[in-house]
This record gives sequence, structure tokens and C-alpha cells, in this order.
Amino acid sequence: MRLSGKIARAAVMVALAAVAVAGCGGGGTPEATPTQMPDPVKTQLAAVAGVGVDSTVLTATGNSVAVYAAPGAPGAAAATKLRLANPNQDGAKLVFLVTAKMPGWWQVLLPVQPNGSTGWVKAEQVTASSTPYRIVVSRGQHTLTLYKSGVSIAVEKVAIGTSDTPTPGGRFYLAELLKPPNPNGPYGPYAFGLNGFSTTLDSFEGQDPVIGLHGTNQPQMLGQDVSHGCIRLSNDAITRLAGTVPTGTPVDIIA
Repeated sequence: MRLSGKIARAAVMVALAAVAVAGCGGGGTPEATPTQMPDPVKTQLAAVAGVGVDSTVLTATGNSVAVYAAPGAPGAAAATKLRLANPNQDGAKLVFLVTAKMPGWWQVLLPVQPNGSTGWVKAEQVTASSTPYRIVVSRGQHTLTLYKSGVSIAVEKVAIGTSDTPTPGGRFYLAELLKPPNPNGPYGPYAFGLNGFSTTLDSFEGQDPVIGLHGTNQPQMLGQDVSHGCIRLSNDAITRLAGTVPTGTPVDIIA
């Protein structure tokens, strides 16, 4: 659900550690040994396009980004789909995950409903970078796997949504990183907001039902279907993740 419902008013944006930090971002710890994945997860990952391929991430440079229905369409101003503010309503830099490119244009996943929405942005509105990281959440296995250049470097147990408020599947990305005011609270010390939304809730505590990836003060519930759609990690795991992966990192949520 929209994490700003409880976090944003007191939140401060977190400066991400350099992605060169070893493993899952523990201060100076060696990179984790590649992990053998269960066969059912391997089978599903085979269908996830781009595993092992660096992803292109865009960061907005102005105070807003115009999103277009098509690149270079005649009368481009008339083809504008929407305009997104930078920073966003939680104070985070506006970022996008690229899905395609044409000269002067990028097609991107958008942080709007419905899930999977895409649009085109002009290259002049953004700066491009790349990330070797990718996150895969297996709902059936209740695991989060972090990949770097196609190699599994960490596997963590997670809690996901209930049958009434399920965690949606599909391709998403980390849209923002927030630091809750109470590190021992229900969101733990860090909370990523995805660009995806609950498919069963219209709102959560008066806010948009954004899906989050965050810590928890109930680690005994990890491995279960207990949330409103968010993905819960141990506080140690979310701290390592926050120190390792940049916003814009792709997140594949599989069955």
C-alpha cells in the first residue's frame, strides 16, 4: 500500500550506497556465494526475459517528465499521456525502468495504475544509467532472490499478500526508497516503494495502494501469506538490500 500513508510525512530520503558494495551491501563483507535455486523456481526464471542482462534506468532531470503515447508522433504535444512530477509526492527522485529505445526516445515502465503501464519519454528529459542487479520474488517459495549479472548472490525468506489482498505478479521496479522514522516499526528500517499497485484494494489508509518491499517487526511471520500485498523481509535483509541496489532495479514477481 502507499507507504507514505504512515511514512512520508516523517520520512527522509536515503542516500544509496554505491552498487559496488560487495554482496548484499553489508559493510565490507565478502560477496555471497552463488546460491543453488530450487528446481520450480529455476523453471519459472527460464521464462523471465533478461535475467543476467544489465537494465537501463532513467532519472528525471527537470521538475517534471512528460510521457507520450508514442515516440516522435506528429503533434507530439497532443499525444502526451501524462506528466509526472519530479521529485514524486514522497520526495524521491523520479526514476523509470527502460523497456525499449528509439533515437531520442525511451519506452519505460510507469509508476501509475494499471500495473504494467508503459509510455515514451524524450531522452532530453532524463539521464540514463545501468544496473547489473535484478530481484526475483517467488510467491510460491516465499523467497526473494537477488541477482548480480545473472548470478544469485542472496536468497531471503519473505512474507507476501493474503488470498484476499494478494501480491500481484509481473515485472516491476524499485521506484523509491524511504527511511521510516521508527526502524522497529511495521516497515522496519527501510522501505522500497515499487511502481506497482494492489489489484484488489482501491486505497490503503486513504492513500494509493502502492506495493512495498520493506522490513518487519514480525519476523516470525516470514514465509507466510499475511500482508495487504506488500513484500516483507527481515530487517537485516532489507538493510543489506537498501545498501546494495539502486532505485530503478527491476523486480520480477513470479508464481
